[in-house]
Amino acid sequence: MHGLGNDYILIDNIDQGISDEHAPELARNLCTRRFSIGADGLLLIYSSKVADIKMRIFNADGSEAEMCGNGIRCFSKYCYENGIVLKPEFKVETLSGIKQIRLTMKGSEVDSIKVDMGKPNWERSAIPMEGQGTCFNETLEVDHELYHVTCLSMGNPHCIIFVENVDEFPVDSVGPIIENHKAFPHRTNVGFVQVLTFNELKVRVWERGCGETLACGTGTCAAVAAANKLGKVGNKVTVHVLGGDLQVEVGKTLILSGAVEKVFEGVLFNEM
Repeated sequence: MHGLGNDYILIDNIDQGISDEHAPELARNLCTRRFSIGADGLLLIYSSKVADIKMRIFNADGSEAEMCGNGIRCFSKYCYENGIVLKPEFKVETLSGIKQIRLTMKGSEVDSIKVDMGKPNWERSAIPMEGQGTCFNETLEVDHELYHVTCLSMGNPHCIIFVENVDEFPVDSVGPIIENHKAFPHRTNVGFVQVLTFNELKVRVWERGCGETLACGTGTCAAVAAANKLGKVGNKVTVHVLGGDLQVEVGKTLILSGAVEKVFEGVLFNEM
C-alpha cells in the first residue's frame, strides 16, 4: 500500500507468527528494492488491550519507528477493508500513544482517512535532542555551515528547516548529516520546508532509517506545526510533497488527512 508514494508492506501478525526478534531482519529483507518486494517500511498488525488494534512500524533499515502518519492511514484502510475492525471510527495503539482514526467511505471502500496526530511536543527531552528547553529557529552547525532549525516530536523526532527553494535544496547530502547529528541521540527525521502562501507549504522529508520519501505524514505535521508556531501559516494548510498533497488542520491537536491506495497483495513463500 502507499500514501502518496510513501509505500508499506502490511502483514497481519495477530497470531504473532513473526517474532519480535525476527521482525527487524524481515523488514530489511522485504523492503530492499529490486531484490525483494521493496518498500519504505513494514507494518505489522497486532491485537491490542488498550485500543481497537495495534500497529508496529519497522523502517527499511530494520529500526522500529514510534509513529508514521502515512503508514497509519494505510494500516487503517487495510484493517477496515479486511474486516479486522468493523467501524469507520476506531483507535490504533502505537509506540507514540493511541491515535484516533476517522474513515471516509466510498461504497464499501475507504476513500480517505483522517488521523488525529496529537499535539506536538517542543521539549528537547521529548524529541530527544541535546540541551534543555525548546528549539525554535536556533542555529545548528552542519558540516561547517549554519542552519536555522526548529525541532519537535510528533511521537517521533523532527528537525525542520525553512528554505527559499526546496526543489533545488541538496536534501540528499544535508539530510543524512542532520539525521545522524550528535544533537539527536536517537537520530532524527529532517524536513525541508518552503512557504508558498499563508495556507500552503512545499515539503521534502529525509526520513530516519529510509532516506528521502515521496511523502511523510509525521513530517508533514511537523512542518505545519513549526510554520504555524512561527507565524508563517494559518490553521488549515495544504502541504505539497513529492507524491501529492496532504491536508493538516491545526487545533488542540493536529489532524492529518489524505488518500491511500492498495497496490497489490500476495503470499510470501520465501523470506530470503
